[in-house]
Amino acid sequence: MTTAPVAPAPESPDPDGFLASYRSVSRSFYDSSLTDAELAGWRRERLTRVLRHVTERSPFYRRHLAGVDIAAVTPDDLSSLPFTTKDDLRREMYDVLSGPVSEASIYYETNGTTGAATPCPRGAKDIATSNAAVEESWRRLFRAHFGDRMPVVGLMGPSELYAFGDVFTAVAASLGACHVKIWPESPRVGFRKALRLIEQLGVEVVVCAPALCLSLAKAALHYGYDLARLPVKLFLVLGEICTPQFADNVATVWPNAVVRPALYGSQEALCIATGADNGSLHLSVPNYLAEILDPDSGAVLGDTGEGELTLTMLVDGIKPLIRYRTGDLVRLTAAPPGAPLPGPVVEVVGRVADRIPLGRTLLHPGELEAAILTGVRGCLGYQVVVDHASDGGDDITVRMDLVPGSADPDATGAAVADRLRALTGAAVRVVVDSALDPVTHTGSFVSWKAARVLDLRTAPDPAAEAARQVAHRYAITT
Repeated sequence: MTTAPVAPAPESPDPDGFLASYRSVSRSFYDSSLTDAELAGWRRERLTRVLRHVTERSPFYRRHLAGVDIAAVTPDDLSSLPFTTKDDLRREMYDVLSGPVSEASIYYETNGTTGAATPCPRGAKDIATSNAAVEESWRRLFRAHFGDRMPVVGLMGPSELYAFGDVFTAVAASLGACHVKIWPESPRVGFRKALRLIEQLGVEVVVCAPALCLSLAKAALHYGYDLARLPVKLFLVLGEICTPQFADNVATVWPNAVVRPALYGSQEALCIATGADNGSLHLSVPNYLAEILDPDSGAVLGDTGEGELTLTMLVDGIKPLIRYRTGDLVRLTAAPPGAPLPGPVVEVVGRVADRIPLGRTLLHPGELEAAILTGVRGCLGYQVVVDHASDGGDDITVRMDLVPGSADPDATGAAVADRLRALTGAAVRVVVDSALDPVTHTGSFVSWKAARVLDLRTAPDPAAEAARQVAHRYAITT
């Protein structure tokens, strides 16, 4: 008698038990039952595991961390570890990965607008742990705005080689929400079709870059839509800074909609923080150790305060990064009592490279945008043009596109000019211009500064040139 061969047991989707452990920690974190001791234990265990993982599997980190006593490094003292920079990622490329690309689930890369596009594959651990924070954020946001029902979600962002489409498709599916991919900048869609589908499908949630909130409104007015009659109720934004002043202005343009942050993250570092219904972003604590640096000296300022955000990832996926200098300026503070999400609050004030000297001060992007948009109503876009003044100082012209009848343009311009003069000491004038430079619509494709600031005092930098080259793609008449 012969016996049939025994079929091999299916491979476990969680061979080392990590995902089960992570889900337990994540649930406890989000229901606020995770104790300080449990979190400290998780961080210690994960830091050691990730350091071993990268030194064993990443050619770059094997060299970069040579001589480090991994067992001696603690979450409270990372000083023996060198920083990882964007230049490192561009130089080392695939050698940063902790394993071959074939071990990843999906391959992505950065857009490469201002340097070499760097590989950013994601494995099963990376996807599950990063998406978990987004899912919890959306669950709470949707409950606050729509109760027990799920809205139709319009996804307005790139998908090819970029995580946007996959992340939000997976999260919408997990929550049971219908979604439609209607990125207006896609040649297959355009603004006219996107607006038609928003109206016909009853799209109540739009996920997009902040600049697109205004471009979509301008296109809707161009095609004769009444913004008050379109179904959009909630914009979830990501990809660039979104100041409270910007969000307040969008609400005056879209009378039935509000702006909330979807997430803050990057191709390289995944989902760093997720949004709450009060407009704050909260660090995905189970996934990261955060440090704040002086952006110029590199001195560590602590794990709270204002400076350049530096991250050590706690998930041993395909590309964990160690003490990664994000290049982002943030304010990191403890969550206040009763906050709608746990975890420290991350306020993103702009890129280190986007700081701009104006008059007597060096402004962060968030400070400049706040000065322009405080109290402003009906602004469809703005651009700051800076040139040399005849007296050797700076001459600032702010061009603003205002919805006709939304506000007194003279009073608005005077208030903006007064705020900027007080902030910078420079000469300022404001021009209302409905034919705004189309580069302002490029938003996060290159950088906030490239889209919003035209600096005639110096030759265009690579970011400004890249934004200028793609500006035609963002025409609202498509």
